[in-house]
Amino acid sequence: SQFRTVQELTPRRRARAFWDKPSSSRRPLMCSPTDFGANGASLGFKHLSRIGANGKRATRPCPCGYLGHYTNRCRCTPDHILRYRSRISGPLLDRIDLQLEVPAVPPEQLTGASSGETSAAIVGRVAQARALQLARQGRPNARLAARDVDKHCVTDRAGANLLANAIRRLGLSARGYHRVLKVARTIADLSGESQLQSNHIAEAVQYRRLERPTMVDR
Repeated sequence: SQFRTVQELTPRRRARAFWDKPSSSRRPLMCSPTDFGANGASLGFKHLSRIGANGKRATRPCPCGYLGHYTNRCRCTPDHILRYRSRISGPLLDRIDLQLEVPAVPPEQLTGASSGETSAAIVGRVAQARALQLARQGRPNARLAARDVDKHCVTDRAGANLLANAIRRLGLSARGYHRVLKVARTIADLSGESQLQSNHIAEAVQYRRLERPTMVDR
């Protein structure tokens, strides 16, 4: 259900165990949802937005989990896939900045030598981008308020036109609009560029486009 999805997306942390009385057993307490997030009945979108922690969740692309697999093992119908993906509603997806599809890796690519960027190089770029954000605005891009987004996430004319088209075509909400700008600002920081450009906006928009299936590959 939708409520169960929100519960699983929200991190929780147990408080340090304590002795209520010398003769009682040790009982762990759950922290308040306003502090760390909890699986309590009062948990909602407000607490999901306030938890101040990054989270990641994964789901299968279809009920059987083999949609798009290189072995073509999926036999789910488009109706089953649409019904399965519709369990996650738009308001919840609107609060997830990066929405990516990760396909299965064929054996020839899995066993081959990797030519990508090393983890050490990526860590260096991320640390440099975070330091740049703190020096510019005193907080990471993810913690920018709406008025701060208008100040620090100004794009060029081509980027503004591209974002306007994305709002019309994808039906982005005000929250989605600001999150696209913050993700684009982070992409620009990772590239070491001070000005938001159309390519940064385009990449950020692509991270919010989980395509609904229209057909099943056999």
